[in-house]
Amino acid sequence: MRIHVVSDVHGRAEALRHAADGADVFVCLGDLILFIDYSDHAQGIFADLFGQENADRFIALRTRKRFEEARQFSQGLWAGLDGGAWPHIERAVDRQYAELFAAMPSPALLTYGNVDVPRMWGPHLRPGHRVLDGQTAELGGLTFGFVGGGLRTEYRTPYELDEEDYAAKVEALGAVDVLCCHIPPAVPELLYDTVARRFERGSEAVLEAILRTQPKYVLFGHVHQPLARRIRIGRTECVNVGHFRASGVPYVLSV
Repeated sequence: MRIHVVSDVHGRAEALRHAADGADVFVCLGDLILFIDYSDHAQGIFADLFGQENADRFIALRTRKRFEEARQFSQGLWAGLDGGAWPHIERAVDRQYAELFAAMPSPALLTYGNVDVPRMWGPHLRPGHRVLDGQTAELGGLTFGFVGGGLRTEYRTPYELDEEDYAAKVEALGAVDVLCCHIPPAVPELLYDTVARRFERGSEAVLEAILRTQPKYVLFGHVHQPLARRIRIGRTECVNVGHFRASGVPYVLSV
């Protein structure tokens, strides 16, 4: 069985249309929305609403880890919009989801990223799209477990969870053959982004599940330019499936 896996789509709808070509199964590990593009500041919801110059400043503050200043700056911009921030964000997110789910291959197994808004997926799902979060599916005689979202950070992205809630989803899966998450296990070389020059948050619960149950594979995304794209923990192969917005190419798993 040939399985194509993507993560961190971030608006790359045109490449998504062909991501399942030649695959028996297609899997998406989330982060569909493009809110801010650190590579091209003119792209994304923030730049669409406030222009590239404001996006430049906002990104510069966050890159320098001046998060409170960045928050105050963005709050001033949002306050200038009629009706407040959320109606404008919601309309922009809804437009992106409409385009992305129209391009999403079907059938597909999907879980959420930390940048996603789970409650807004429903109206855009098409026949053959199956969303799994803290649930399992059988593929080719193997059990695949799915855990969506991320953990709390200073970035305050939409689908961040407390550690206890995230761990409960991991625990609910039990032993699986392939564990599919948006965020990596808490292993430093998998968490360090070599371009952003910072550590992202990883899951201790996923690492504990690896040590305890030794799945064949753990697949994830979230870290766009990781120090290590794959490592082995015991008999478990841990694989970052790649930054799909940048590459436009799925990771191929043959089982």
